[in-house]
Amino acid sequence: MMSKKIPFYQADAPVVILVRPQMAENIGMVARAMMNCTLSELRLVRPRESQLCDKAVAASSGAQTILENAKVYDTLDEALADVRFALATTARPRDMTKPVYHPEAAMKLCQEHLGRGEKVAILFGAERTGLENEELIPADGIIEIPLNPKHCSLNLSQAVLLIGYSWFRLTRDWDNTHLATGGSMPATKQELNAFLEHLENELDERGYFYLPAKRERMQRNLRNIFTRAGLTGAEIKTLHGVVIDLTRPISQK
Repeated sequence: MMSKKIPFYQADAPVVILVRPQMAENIGMVARAMMNCTLSELRLVRPRESQLCDKAVAASSGAQTILENAKVYDTLDEALADVRFALATTARPRDMTKPVYHPEAAMKLCQEHLGRGEKVAILFGAERTGLENEELIPADGIIEIPLNPKHCSLNLSQAVLLIGYSWFRLTRDWDNTHLATGGSMPATKQELNAFLEHLENELDERGYFYLPAKRERMQRNLRNIFTRAGLTGAEIKTLHGVVIDLTRPISQK
């Protein structure tokens, strides 16, 4: 459960730069992945197809505004002109010395630079070859996505989504788990106690608490089970109905 409303996008977020993207569909799916993760600024370096063609727009699945606002550059240097900190994604080992970060650590580093008012960018290479060595030179570090070493190939949009989701999680407050109640409110203590009294009375009439020395412990265990269950008001009503039906003589059913 998120502690605050999720914005349509974040102004103070990393820029996504696609270098030599080949397929319009992939550009569209990248825009979709970006909007999933509240990233909004897309830059393209020598794309083979227009980001505004029908194939790209269709693949964006409603993220057309990112495509419409995307900027196209002839060179990577131009796309990086106002950027102060850049990280590059690559799956292949390279013959150059650069710090390597996992996505979570990389996004924390990006957040620190953004917090100082710096423009930050994440570079993604062409679908077939990824980033070339000369395209890695301007990067301040490498993002390495840990995957199965025997099969670590990713679609371009998948790579953007994985990095984007690491950013999204970093900038949101999440509960590790939450109860999906379908709109029903959690039961009040009064509702829970009324059901437990109903259940205990019916069990008492049928001799469930036949050992006086164990009665208190048995009642305590029952109450603890139903209290721990985190029941909703609707579920309490259902359980009342279950108890009523189980205690009705079969001849009356």
